[in-house]
Amino acid sequence: MRLVIARCSVDYDGRLTAHLPLATRLLLVKADGSVLVHSDGGSYKPLNWMSPPCTMAEVEPDEAQAGDGVVAVWRVQHAKSEDRLTVLIHEVLHDSEHELGVDPGLVKDGVEAHLQRLLAEHIHTLGHGWSLVRREYMTAIGPVDILAKDSTGVSVAVEIKRRGEIDGVEQLTRYLELMNRDPHLAPVTGVFAAQQIKPQARTLAEDRGIRCVVLDYDALKGIDDAESRLF
Repeated sequence: MRLVIARCSVDYDGRLTAHLPLATRLLLVKADGSVLVHSDGGSYKPLNWMSPPCTMAEVEPDEAQAGDGVVAVWRVQHAKSEDRLTVLIHEVLHDSEHELGVDPGLVKDGVEAHLQRLLAEHIHTLGHGWSLVRREYMTAIGPVDILAKDSTGVSVAVEIKRRGEIDGVEQLTRYLELMNRDPHLAPVTGVFAAQQIKPQARTLAEDRGIRCVVLDYDALKGIDDAESRLF
């Protein structure tokens, strides 16, 4: 990635026409060829940009441009349209290149795998005296997130979602129907656990005898201690 801080003006021509007058801005040239023009405000959104596929040529200014104080010209042309971005640079304050490598992508906190691990580690969240049998208990139609036993020794299938919707209830219902045919497990009850549960999903679950539990992710992580709250 190339980072350039420069006093520049920017013109965009193509499906629309836009002009940015002379000012100090951050110019980003990414490895995929995209060029972005940022100011020191406006949050993350660039003032203007050219998305790939595109090509950039850095050329000398013509006589008229040089007379206006331009020291370099960037011409960015989109490969599949007539769109083009022209940057007239008057002064370069910073110019550097950095190899960032392959990005692993965004890992979201609170995804179902994290919730499953945390709930398994704190299975008592579902009730005093509960015990974990195993995570990812395999059935003929797929794995149940958690198989546990309640304080009376009854088997409980726990399905975990970030957002509890009707599809999740239907999924747990299919697991329960299958597991209750196994004499070594039956009777098996169900718990539908999620950070948020839609009203329709709660109604369907409770109608089928499935208990609904709203998970507090921070509490499971040990960040939020409900007993220590003043309010």
